[in-house]
Amino acid sequence: MTPPISDVAFTESVKAVQQRMGSRTHYERMETAGGWEHAISKDLADFIGERDSCYLATANAKGQPYIQHRGGPKGFLKVLDERTLAFADFAGNRQYISVGNLAEHNRAFLFLMDYASQTRVKIWGTAEVVDHDPRLVKQLTDPSYKGKP
Repeated sequence: MTPPISDVAFTESVKAVQQRMGSRTHYERMETAGGWEHAISKDLADFIGERDSCYLATANAKGQPYIQHRGGPKGFLKVLDERTLAFADFAGNRQYISVGNLAEHNRAFLFLMDYASQTRVKIWGTAEVVDHDPRLVKQLTDPSYKGKP
């Protein structure tokens, strides 16, 4: 049997804590119903298209976590297909921690928040840095935005 997609967060140790703290039954019902979505629906694509920022979490090869704000004009985070998101990485403080982490370990997490409606979306997946692809850069950038990819 294939484990539910929720197993990315609900590891066996997490499930043991949920059991001990009394919340496991609730999450078992969710998992029995299929777990979390694993494709980008139209509603999710619409939500993503309204965001002007998100948080990107990565970890290096030793597991040291790092989180960084990413932003741009509304809709900077693009849905390329039902399982692929992309954004232009605009010039910032030139530390390149996220980029370096992804070179060592491709797992990534995006946290999207709509503060006004108190709605959040958590996305687990893998990420890669794509350099020197003019077609993709054009697809991911808004010429009226001052940030430089």
